[in-house]
Amino acid sequence: MQTTERNTEIIRNEAQRLGFEFVGFARAERLNEEARNLEKWLSRNAHGRMAYMENHFDLRIDPTLLVPGAKTLICLTFNYFTPEKQVDPDAPKIATYAYGEDYHHVVKDKLKLLLQFIQTEIGEVNGRCFVDSAPVMEREWAKRAGLGWNGRNTLTIHPKRGSFFFLAEIICDLPLLYDDPIRDHCGTCRRCIEACPTEAISQEGYFLDASRCISYLTIELRDEIPTEFKGKMDDWMFGCDVCQDVCPWNRFAEKHNEPAFEPHPDLLHLSRHDWQELTEEVFGRVFKKSAVKRAKFEGLKRNIGFLNKG
Repeated sequence: MQTTERNTEIIRNEAQRLGFEFVGFARAERLNEEARNLEKWLSRNAHGRMAYMENHFDLRIDPTLLVPGAKTLICLTFNYFTPEKQVDPDAPKIATYAYGEDYHHVVKDKLKLLLQFIQTEIGEVNGRCFVDSAPVMEREWAKRAGLGWNGRNTLTIHPKRGSFFFLAEIICDLPLLYDDPIRDHCGTCRRCIEACPTEAISQEGYFLDASRCISYLTIELRDEIPTEFKGKMDDWMFGCDVCQDVCPWNRFAEKHNEPAFEPHPDLLHLSRHDWQELTEEVFGRVFKKSAVKRAKFEGLKRNIGFLNKG
């Protein structure tokens, strides 16, 4: 077995041992077409108040600027799906990805172990780990690495698992065997477009106006939620799963195997009244290690109050 083929195989095996479900490899190079699409998206102000999306444009489209001499992006998926739901059907809702501990830390720790393994088993490899925390166009790289296609809802969809997974990358200077992209399987389906409560997905699909997305409105937006969205939030107080819940490919989703992603014992049992009367003490206990802390107590109370007004 050639060295490159061997290295690719042992990295794939170790990644899966660490809990990553799918692993793909893409050549590190400038994203020319994707750069044009990003410019178009920004020019239409589809990023809303996320000014950071305008920063580091060159870094976003060229991984060799993040890791000098980069040859490869090791792209990975980490499942977070669970069939468990909040018990009270009238309670304000939280996106599934935020049920457990903050994925940034959980997945990043596993990525670091994988990079350490590579450096121990293969030798001197320069690399950096990324989990939704740097200017990396992760969905484009996942597509190039054969981990799925970018659906009409703009999420990466894998034909065997749907879209309930996190994306992660290691950019490194190690040449490996590269995977081929897979074709788009959305076909004529428009369920995500028709189901989006705030019409954030364009009528043709494949373009998301983030400034209208419930996830943006409940997490990224620090100002008051615009009154035009009253009654259109579908009771989501943190994030939103609508375009995933209606996607036919998510019938293949299977429960994750990560203990850190199990919800706090109280989380799914809080009633609508409990959320309306939420105290800072309960917030701190239930969301101690959660991504929900990003919204802060005041932000979550703002969201719940907006739902009540709606």
